Amino acid sequence: MREEYGKLNRVEMSIWECCELLNDVVDESDPDLDEPQIEHLLQTAEAIRKDYPDEDWLHLTGLIHDLGKVLNLPSFGGLPQWAVVGDTFPVGCAFDESIVHHKYFKENPDYSNPAFNTEYGVYSEGCGLDNVMMSWGHDDYMYLVAKENKTTLPSAALFIIRYHSFYALHKSEAYKHLMNEEDVENLKWLETFSKYDLYSKSKVRIDVEKVKPYYLSLIEKYFPAKLKW
Repeated sequence: MREEYGKLNRVEMSIWECCELLNDVVDESDPDLDEPQIEHLLQTAEAIRKDYPDEDWLHLTGLIHDLGKVLNLPSFGGLPQWAVVGDTFPVGCAFDESIVHHKYFKENPDYSNPAFNTEYGVYSEGCGLDNVMMSWGHDDYMYLVAKENKTTLPSAALFIIRYHSFYALHKSEAYKHLMNEEDVENLKWLETFSKYDLYSKSKVRIDVEKVKPYYLSLIEKYFPAKLKW
């Protein structure tokens, strides 16, 4: 999947165009969402902006963190929900019991492969999450898009985008033995961010046109006008 989507040869569009495209996506794994996706993005971003007014990079991260869900759309390959949304987890080492629906891993041949079913598996202490292969999903796709299009967002923003669905790490504190010092610092921001993501979506409707100029200015600051997707 990384090889296929790493080509970034599907479309060229701006970040805001992608936000609007996301309205066509319904995330079936989302427990508390009736509004269009763009409203969830803006609800997350606006809640962060209220509490962290000086961290504009974090506001923008709130807006764009779920844009990888366009993988569900036919023009992006129409991947099934299970391959796009829901929890992500490392492969190549033991599946932690905190991962949702853990019992189904017994069907995975890696579960009983001694090369992959120990605490470290193919990895080593403090090797850094950048060297850990994660299950594919919308997190990794958006991380790939941001990185390859040379965003100037700080590493904490890329960490949030890449690992916000890695609940075993930031909710259950599993896999910390694989983290390096930079991961430890970035995880603090992810833990802050996650309070605003899943269960904090307010029912307050966002006036999209009112806040749009602010977010367009952030997109211009941290991204090129058009990105390859």
